[in-house]
Amino acid sequence: MTTAFDPITLGGKRLANRLVMAPMTRSRANGPGAEPTELMATYYAQRAAAGLIVTEGIQPSTVGQGYPDTPGLHSAGQVRAWRTVTDAVHREGGAVFAQLMHTGRIGHPSLLPDGLVPVGPSAVTAEGQVYTHEGPKEFVTPKELSEAEIRQTIADFADAARNAVEAGFDGVELHGANGYLIHQFLAPHTNLRTDEWGGTTEGRIRFAVEVVTAVAEAIGGDRVGLRISPGNRFNDISEDTPDEIYLALLDRLAGLDLAYLHLMEGPNRDLTPRLRKSWPGTFVLNPFTYPDATGLDALGLIEDGSADMVAYGSLFLANPDLPRRLASGGPFNDPDKATFYGGDHRGYTDYPTLTA
Repeated sequence: MTTAFDPITLGGKRLANRLVMAPMTRSRANGPGAEPTELMATYYAQRAAAGLIVTEGIQPSTVGQGYPDTPGLHSAGQVRAWRTVTDAVHREGGAVFAQLMHTGRIGHPSLLPDGLVPVGPSAVTAEGQVYTHEGPKEFVTPKELSEAEIRQTIADFADAARNAVEAGFDGVELHGANGYLIHQFLAPHTNLRTDEWGGTTEGRIRFAVEVVTAVAEAIGGDRVGLRISPGNRFNDISEDTPDEIYLALLDRLAGLDLAYLHLMEGPNRDLTPRLRKSWPGTFVLNPFTYPDATGLDALGLIEDGSADMVAYGSLFLANPDLPRRLASGGPFNDPDKATFYGGDHRGYTDYPTLTA
């Protein structure tokens, strides 16, 4: 029987176990140039016992930033700074993928330079607010991307993936979940286009397919993962019947020999086994356990074949040595559940001094 503590080969690299540290936005790139800091190197190195670390969301371009103090991978300075992080993780024996996250319509002009505004597949305003340095602000109507701008955005993803490899990352995860740009193209109420980038199932999956394909061509498919969250309503997304669109997406991507598919499961869990069956490669599952943190029970998802790897979020924040604690059945530091929302996690204590 395969267990979560057995090794697995991913992208030609042998991982120590099947436990994934899920991507979690931290907003710590508070220096000039949206560059990662020494604190971030320490934070990730502390958690290098994970079979795989997936970083916080990293914007592939300036306009892709939707939150304050999030890091980028589109400048030489950012590449050099990320090398400090990847070196720290590798010294501890870990593996780390960079999550490339273009937030699309989620953001605010005050977070962007030079008069830029958030963009999206269509000019549909998200309900809600985003936090800025001046406090919460209402989302604005995004600029609808032109054909040329869509092509440039795809190229930005590919360039950022090349920068990730130069910075020492073992691969990249493309964030196609949680209501960000790739997800906005997939969802029917945020993609109102009638051209080849919308309208039909084939049109709505096209942006995701072309981004994944371009990144796979840039750095090799075995270094590329994709995260999806069918039916997730975070960031004002509506997908009442996601089955057709996501099964079609997986069918189009199946031949690219990607490193993995990462499913952020929602409350409708009936789709999970269908996606698992449809995906020919490594299947990473971030199981739906809200409002509780993913715990010991999730280890059984490896044993019963529901997933090849299991992703842990908030419990990894509170327990840097989580694989050891899971193997021994605890004890666990409890994350501050009051600061948990929608898959992004802020405000946790990192517990640099471990308890028993």
